[in-house]
Amino acid sequence: MANESPKQHQLEAKRKRLTWILGVSGLCVLFYVLGAWQHTAAPTNLAQSITKVACDVSNLSGVSSNPSSQSAVLDFNSHHQIQINSTDSVNEIPPCDMSYSEYTPCQDPQRGRKFDRNMLKYRERHCPTKDELLLCLIPAPPKYKTPFKWPQSRDYAWYDNIPHKELSIEKAVQNWIQVEGDRFRFPGGGTMFPRGADAYIDDISDLIPLNDGSIRTAIDTGCGVASWGAYLLKRNIISMSFAPRDTHEAQVWFALERGVPAMIGIMASQRLPYPARAFDVAHCSRCLIPWHQNDGLYLIEVDRVLRPGGYWILSGPPIHWKKYWRGWERTEEDLKQEQDAIEDVAKRLCWKKVVEKGDLSVWRKPLNHIECIASRKILKTPHICKSDNPDAAWYKDMETCITPLPEVSGSDEVAGGVVEKWPARAFAIPPRIRSGSIPGINAEKFKEDNDLWKDRMAHYKKIISPLTQGRFRNIMDMNAQLGGFAAALVKYPVWVMNVVPANSNPDTLGVIYERGFIGSYQDWCEAVSTYPRTYDLIHAGGLFSIYQDRCDITHILLEMDRILRPEGTVIFRDTVEVLVKIQTITNGMRWKSQIMDHESGPFNPEKILLAVKTYWTGQAKQKQQ
Repeated sequence: MANESPKQHQLEAKRKRLTWILGVSGLCVLFYVLGAWQHTAAPTNLAQSITKVACDVSNLSGVSSNPSSQSAVLDFNSHHQIQINSTDSVNEIPPCDMSYSEYTPCQDPQRGRKFDRNMLKYRERHCPTKDELLLCLIPAPPKYKTPFKWPQSRDYAWYDNIPHKELSIEKAVQNWIQVEGDRFRFPGGGTMFPRGADAYIDDISDLIPLNDGSIRTAIDTGCGVASWGAYLLKRNIISMSFAPRDTHEAQVWFALERGVPAMIGIMASQRLPYPARAFDVAHCSRCLIPWHQNDGLYLIEVDRVLRPGGYWILSGPPIHWKKYWRGWERTEEDLKQEQDAIEDVAKRLCWKKVVEKGDLSVWRKPLNHIECIASRKILKTPHICKSDNPDAAWYKDMETCITPLPEVSGSDEVAGGVVEKWPARAFAIPPRIRSGSIPGINAEKFKEDNDLWKDRMAHYKKIISPLTQGRFRNIMDMNAQLGGFAAALVKYPVWVMNVVPANSNPDTLGVIYERGFIGSYQDWCEAVSTYPRTYDLIHAGGLFSIYQDRCDITHILLEMDRILRPEGTVIFRDTVEVLVKIQTITNGMRWKSQIMDHESGPFNPEKILLAVKTYWTGQAKQKQQ
């Protein structure tokens, strides 16, 4: 027994040492985690960085309103061995001349004049070459004001933001737009709806089901100031309105200033930048598109982007020509021939005419192509396209063949699958995912993406207070993936332009439309088809990791600055290395920014860069004495 006593003491001593070591180690880990949490906490909101209109740039506060914002800025130098340029070595990017205040790089009227006028090709996208790219900031007009909040913005816009009175004079009788002192007013009129867009839409709802949720996505060709799309919104229908930059100066710009989805575009020789089977309804109200010409090329393109069972609505020439032919300054014979030609193209596309009543005509696309394929034995043209990707739409020429629909087993089956009625449609599994046609994405991953965006939105609401205060209206997601950001915002008074980078694999823009949202393809090495200062909030998740080796990211950031409104916000999500590169450039762009942790905490390698474009304007040109 006496020999066992020392061994017992040794074991006890070892046990105490081990307990002491474990206790100290546990305390070290605990205090490290607490320290990391305390010193990398995200700011609570952006309230102090969003200042009032006409404030001085020098008075703008930083992104954080947290009293400990200095300690909240993450120091990546010591941990990631990345050299960050000091403020003394920031490359300041100068403002452009005021003559560029309305610059649209890929729809520049001067550049467009160099191109073929046949089929209006000169009004399509023609982007500057690498040597022509501007390395300056597009200035806002000297008296620029923050736009009216929605829904007031539907009816009013500041004259100083878009100083163009042409439409108020040219379209005075049609009530498109009126000048009232320092602002524009939009009465809701249109060429074919003098009683207003609301009454016009009521007339349409008597013909097709606009109010039961079965129609959600619409496209308005030749939209004017987009009053049709503006008044559809209260019926929970979102319209992609487009029109060219032409003699109707700034029509798309007015639409966006009103807070209505729109983009610069034209039906010329190339496909519209949207996937097949995207829209529940297409609309043309005196849009002046020659539907019957070029072997029905433009109606064939409408057929491509219409969902099976979708509607095409036409008002204006040649519809109801017996009443209007004198006012249209055309002969009865000419108008009758045009309508007969349109009817013939629609028949060859296998569309059924639903109704013609008053000033409106409505056709419907078939649910599938079973009968249409059989009819090719009689109607030889247009034929069904072969070996074609129906969603390919970035600089892709239109074709005079019918885009094939997915195969079905019965004549009553909807090709490609049925979508749920709105609002269930936003979160229901889209048919493209349900059928397995999107590689690598299944129902489980779709649900995981929705859950991911719930967490992200909860975090965004904490760090961006204007998100829940009506400060934002027009939002762009530069890398929209499955449209999760738009879905997470569905209860807010905002709309999202969901952008899928051109030639993405997988291509998910069709999924986004099946969820009841809108968007476009875009190559971010080029400019967007929109006017300057048209978006309040831009989201760029993982985009710069994709593009940093494709083109100079400085030009992508300058394009973001062009389309972002003064005091607008940008959310970047990417690796630390990429975000540091971005911040180094934006420091010279009059942006205030801060890198902060991922919503899951400091150990996630993805970080967030939150940036605000400060308020500044160009200088008014002084008149020579």
